[in-house]
Amino acid sequence: MTGRALFLDRDGVINHEVGYLFRSGHVRFVDGIFSLCRTAKSLGYSIVVVTNQAGIARGLYTEKDFLALMDWMREVFRSEHAALDAVYHAPYHPVHGIRHYKREHEDRKPGTGMFRKAARDLGLSLADSVMVGDRCGDMVAANSGGLRQAFLLRGTETEHCVGVYQAVDSLGEVEAWLVRHEQALA
Repeated sequence: MTGRALFLDRDGVINHEVGYLFRSGHVRFVDGIFSLCRTAKSLGYSIVVVTNQAGIARGLYTEKDFLALMDWMREVFRSEHAALDAVYHAPYHPVHGIRHYKREHEDRKPGTGMFRKAARDLGLSLADSVMVGDRCGDMVAANSGGLRQAFLLRGTETEHCVGVYQAVDSLGEVEAWLVRHEQALA
């Protein structure tokens, strides 16, 4: 386990939150996302998306719809020279899910299942990895998963989250932290 990752939540971090996004025409990328990913890749980080998808659980769209959107997003990231290395999703909800999606699952953040799968699949050290999220559950998952650093992008949560994290106002702040951290290691 020698690799490291920049883990990104999707809605609210990669794209602006619009509520159960599954159409490419509704995607508005968050300022700085491509620059952050290019810098992270140049520093040796894998770019990994970890996203809860309660819209699938609720029956608002299908896993096929989600995967089609993510294929489109992956192509956009490739064209920006910021290719995504992996995408993991948790299509479950313990209360509002339907059929087999109505359950708690270790992959659903604040669970750590998606982090552990990525570590296994990509040979990552979670202790050397970083998470950017916009919800308290992202911070809990990053802390529980043993990630080196967690960033909470302000704007979604209205109250303080439990755990250890750094609140930021922009993805540029995360990018600057990655560069400073790399320089400190050199």
